[in-house]
Amino acid sequence: MPNLENLKKQAKQYLRWHRERHHPVAAVIRATLPRFNHLADSETLDAPFSLTDAQELVARQNGFDRWEELKTGAHAMNNPAETIPARPYLSGTEAVLYVTDFAASLTFFTAKLGFTTDFTYGDPPFYGVIQRDKARLCLRFVSEPVFVGDIRRREELLSASITLDSAAALKRLFLDYQAAGVEFHMPLKKQPWGARNFIIPDPDGNLILFASPND
Repeated sequence: MPNLENLKKQAKQYLRWHRERHHPVAAVIRATLPRFNHLADSETLDAPFSLTDAQELVARQNGFDRWEELKTGAHAMNNPAETIPARPYLSGTEAVLYVTDFAASLTFFTAKLGFTTDFTYGDPPFYGVIQRDKARLCLRFVSEPVFVGDIRRREELLSASITLDSAAALKRLFLDYQAAGVEFHMPLKKQPWGARNFIIPDPDGNLILFASPND
């Protein structure tokens, strides 16, 4: 267990990363501090973030609600018998799509599918996150094939699954994509188990499922 001086250094490190707009720290802040949960990564980095916030982040990571509680309880935390661990909270998941032309993929998702760019990283960019409403996808550039041949189409191997709240919303989205000239691996269909869905391939053949309950 780090001592109090090391915990102070951790807090200052988080503060510095936020000021430097180090994108990985945004996910840590959103997952740890409830008031940032509703923000996207870029919004988190734009939001005010003080040393007090960074200290609270470190405190919560170590099972305390506030920095003051962490300072007074640091000794007890070194004794496992006296420590009550906080229940981990999983705040989200993001599929990673491997792409061979980062710019073309970004254009496809934003111009064709209605996503917006949260951020891109690298010069030229090789990694980024796109989002539409609460759906988020990561794009990762690769220079070599990840899958063999057309196995994804033959076996219908999905790279991501996105859910909508109703069959009506799913149908509206399908019609919007149809009007935009989007190619479908599978058109809108009612499945035997009750769900409705359709599948779209991206320019690299990643299959993305859009699904809803059968209202």
